[in-house]
Amino acid sequence: MPTALIARPYVELAEHRVSMDDLTEDMARQHADLPRLAAYLRTARSTGVRTRYFSRPLDAVTVTGDATFDERNRAAYEDALALALRAAPRAVENAGLELADIDCVITSHATSWTAPSLDTDLVRTLGRQGLRPDIARIALGSYGCAGGAQALALAHEHIAAHPGAHVLVVVAECLSTATYNPVDTSRESMIYKVLFGDSAAACVVSGQDRVGQGPRFRIDDTWQYVMPDSQTVYAGRLDSHGLHFDSTREATRAIGTVAPALQQWLDGDGPALSPDFCVVHAGGPAILNHAQTALRVDPTLAPTPR
Repeated sequence: MPTALIARPYVELAEHRVSMDDLTEDMARQHADLPRLAAYLRTARSTGVRTRYFSRPLDAVTVTGDATFDERNRAAYEDALALALRAAPRAVENAGLELADIDCVITSHATSWTAPSLDTDLVRTLGRQGLRPDIARIALGSYGCAGGAQALALAHEHIAAHPGAHVLVVVAECLSTATYNPVDTSRESMIYKVLFGDSAAACVVSGQDRVGQGPRFRIDDTWQYVMPDSQTVYAGRLDSHGLHFDSTREATRAIGTVAPALQQWLDGDGPALSPDFCVVHAGGPAILNHAQTALRVDPTLAPTPR
């Protein structure tokens, strides 16, 4: 299998720092008459989140106000693009490359609908700095949380087909205009209001050994799995108020359903590797604890939510 090295990523956080106290105080003000509000806020605080970053102030019309779907959609895309445009060149710099060296760009962006998508706007705008118009482009539009992992897997596949290629992966989301929507008052939505923020991240996956400086990850193999009948475990929903994110209680236990198939792959069907550590995209301690058990992680390595 050709070399696939991930150079040091670059993360661009949104401008406005919002604390847990800011969020819970605003939620209490907006939903003072909501039954079980106190219980929902206790659950939100138990996630371990202390700070989030929003692309617009908490009191912006597209965050806590009554903005229309069109206004929210436009704001989310404009802000996500701005974050992506700042992250992408820095990731290329981390890889010790120039934008003109990039052969493929893979983007993931789910928090607003637009066509052309993020990939096209990156090429159009960064073309002034050297990004070539003849590069390959892959745009992921509905993967949500899984978008970054899927993009890395696709980068690995692109390098297998084009040895020596440099692939720029860019993921940008502005969830404040979606998940902080004041019309959402379910238990799950109240939790997501404090979990999600706005940011962009980018990295270069390269088919050449010389890319980057310092520690790097190497992709030896990838594995993907669609959990049967999981369409409602996590799901996006559009209505006249904008984009909403829903989930069921099975969400915190889903990793336990997937883990046996993953363990089988690790034990022999795949690279026969025993992981030294796990990086889990999780929504709080409950999912991390299920992951620790399901993936047989050393219990002395305490899960750390971020």
